[in-house]
Amino acid sequence: MQLIWPWQERNRQFSWLKALTLALMFVPAIWLVDQVVNARFGPVPLGGMTYWSGLEALAFLMAALAVTPAMTIFGWHRLLAVRRMIGVTALAYTFAHIVIYFALRFWNFASIAHEMLTRISLILALIATIGMIALGATSLDAAVRQMGSRGWQKLHNAIYVIAGLAVVHYLLSPDIYAEQYLMSGIYVWLVGWRVLNRYGLGTNAGTLALLAVASALFTAALEVAWIWAYQNYEPSEIISIYFTFALGIPPMWTILGLGLVIALGAAGRQALQLKPAGVEARKI
Repeated sequence: MQLIWPWQERNRQFSWLKALTLALMFVPAIWLVDQVVNARFGPVPLGGMTYWSGLEALAFLMAALAVTPAMTIFGWHRLLAVRRMIGVTALAYTFAHIVIYFALRFWNFASIAHEMLTRISLILALIATIGMIALGATSLDAAVRQMGSRGWQKLHNAIYVIAGLAVVHYLLSPDIYAEQYLMSGIYVWLVGWRVLNRYGLGTNAGTLALLAVASALFTAALEVAWIWAYQNYEPSEIISIYFTFALGIPPMWTILGLGLVIALGAAGRQALQLKPAGVEARKI
């Protein structure tokens, strides 16, 4: 039995898509090393490394969840070949995040174990990590054959629960980060799309536009409510950032923009599909 390298197709032919995806998987890690080497994380770099490695792991997890919508809406079916690679990368970055966190706690396993059993944030992280390990262990073709496609799919549908736990873990960070609400909004869009797709609306441009608006409004409401309840800021102070852009582009507008771009892309694809069909009908 010959080994299939990550940049090869199942027939062992070179794949530009898989090679490019593999290269992109290393970019966040290289960036993280560069930040440490150039002392951009301050005198205690492990703090910044812990934060960014966790964010990178969550971002790869969201990217893995986004593969199915991309295939369905835009017809990019070749992305299926790299979905497993993206998911395994999310698991690898999760392991890196855990190792860095252990180092931040000076490898005091007694203290770490106590935190994991008493802090709700770390309890959720532990459950999510165990779930990701289970999915990673069953991602091989042999596991699919042994479990059967239906059983395998049921298990891997748990990725949405795992991602939800990871998002809440991120929200429970002691500080305020715009990325917390950005990732939450992306997660809500992905879950909303999955529900719509079950009803045959996953490629409908109008429905996708409404999903974009709903996800953006949810993101804004979550940010206002969470910072008000968790950080004791006044809602008026939080709402003001949506119109002053004092701290950059608020997550709500980013979610709305991305969602509307996807809706426009779906509308364009539908128009291109209808145009040849209309021309053919006139010929007949």
